[in-house]
Amino acid sequence: MRAIWTGSISFGLVNVPVKLYGATEEHDIKAHQVHKGDGGRIRMLRVCEDCGEQVDWGDIAKRFEHEEHSVVLTDEDLDQISEAKNKTIDVLEFVPADDIDPMMWDKPYYLKPDKGKGAAKAYTLLTKVLATTDRVAIATFVMRSKTRLAALRIVGKEAVLVLHTLRWPDEIRVPDPVEEVEVQDKEVDLASQLIEAMSNEYNPDRYRDTYQEELRELIIAKAEEGQGDSDFAEELAQAEAEVDELIRQLEASMARKAAAKK
Repeated sequence: MRAIWTGSISFGLVNVPVKLYGATEEHDIKAHQVHKGDGGRIRMLRVCEDCGEQVDWGDIAKRFEHEEHSVVLTDEDLDQISEAKNKTIDVLEFVPADDIDPMMWDKPYYLKPDKGKGAAKAYTLLTKVLATTDRVAIATFVMRSKTRLAALRIVGKEAVLVLHTLRWPDEIRVPDPVEEVEVQDKEVDLASQLIEAMSNEYNPDRYRDTYQEELRELIIAKAEEGQGDSDFAEELAQAEAEVDELIRQLEASMARKAAAKK
């Protein structure tokens, strides 16, 4: 893996030199936009709408809109912000992980100790502190010209540090109210029984991305059959939202679960 950020973790007087690595990767099959008629690749060009000329990356700046202000800022302008040059993950406090609303969690990254005197020891010290206290560290750091809120925790038997970027509180939208409708006690009871019958220990290996699997099959079929047709089964069931129909669905689900356990 290639490091995407290099800096250090600071908590108290302890400094931990680290490198940041992406912890996830997409498994979706890549696709490109092409011209339907001849299959030619579609390219997105950077064209100025005023002069009509194509613009190189080096000639591109950013226009920022804030309240009644509208200004163009270059990379040199943005570098004047002192926080932009900060290369430290500043630990602010340690909190129980359960205190963080799941809505706040964003993207995970691995943190590994950087080369240098004492880096590995300071890294191990922080992992042991987090393990023995059963806490996560709340921190801020700057990456890609943005100040990020983050949580540091440990994962796996190797006690690897993971940095989760967190959403800022004002980035969470307040949901619109949902109309509350009356639900019968029998419906609640049957739904509770169904949930109990379907309960299990969480194991992500049981779950599959069936869309990507079918997409791969379709690609292979199209390639082998010269763009021939490929049949896929369609889902036909669509239940009515009537109380009696809902009860029948729940009862049928319970019966199926009970038969499967015999």
